[in-house]
Amino acid sequence: RGEISNFQYLMHLNTLAGRSYNDLMQYPVFPWILADYDSEELDLTNPKTFRNLAKPMGAQTEDRLAQYKKRFKDWEDPNGETPAYHYGTHYSSAMIVASYLVRMEPFTQIFLRLQGGHFDLADRMFHSVREAWYSASKHNMADVKELIPEFFYLPEFLLNSNNFDLGCKQNGTKLGDVILPPWAKGDPREFIRVHREALECDFVSAHLHEWIDLIFGYKQQGPAAVEAVNVFHHLFYEGQVDIYNINDPLKETATIGFINNFGQIPKQV
Repeated sequence: RGEISNFQYLMHLNTLAGRSYNDLMQYPVFPWILADYDSEELDLTNPKTFRNLAKPMGAQTEDRLAQYKKRFKDWEDPNGETPAYHYGTHYSSAMIVASYLVRMEPFTQIFLRLQGGHFDLADRMFHSVREAWYSASKHNMADVKELIPEFFYLPEFLLNSNNFDLGCKQNGTKLGDVILPPWAKGDPREFIRVHREALECDFVSAHLHEWIDLIFGYKQQGPAAVEAVNVFHHLFYEGQVDIYNINDPLKETATIGFINNFGQIPKQV
């Protein structure tokens, strides 16, 4: 009925599913909305402008989709401990959140702690919105990450205002402010304005429930998740492992570390 914004609605769902700004391992998760990071102007009436919200990030291109399906179909675990899955990495984790917000404190220090005291290789750092989209939707089989709420309201995280030395990429590009799509006109505030406008537009309002089914709803697990190519490593799911009943201390530490580092699926709403 349009009585609350899509942004508010997603925040409510995240809260109900146990996500919180206070926990980087269960940080609010927001969807990639757009697929157009090349145009000078965004056409919010054209369906091609948008990402397919009915499909997870791993299924945005036919080529990648086929590879994940093959992984699931051919899966064999000699120990019988790990069920078949499509994705061994997650769409939201402490590392993903810290890498998006690395230019702002206290996230810079959190990122450095997670990385063992130094910035990541420059080529792997969050540096360009367009490149991040292509990595997560097309090019990188280990990257299926979604977004965080800040992409829709906080221009400051896109600027390297503290002048951190984030290193140089192999092609010699020095990392500084995040490179924005042409339609943002080089202005982080404009990027946020247009991106938020896209989140609230009619097309997204009509399709947002499809993404919610994948992340918070019935396509999160079970046969519906298999059909939607949306099955993650079993340790990402709530209640899949009883940490308190693992007798082997090494295995217990490894399991907790795995869950902390790789992310957790939200509670099913």
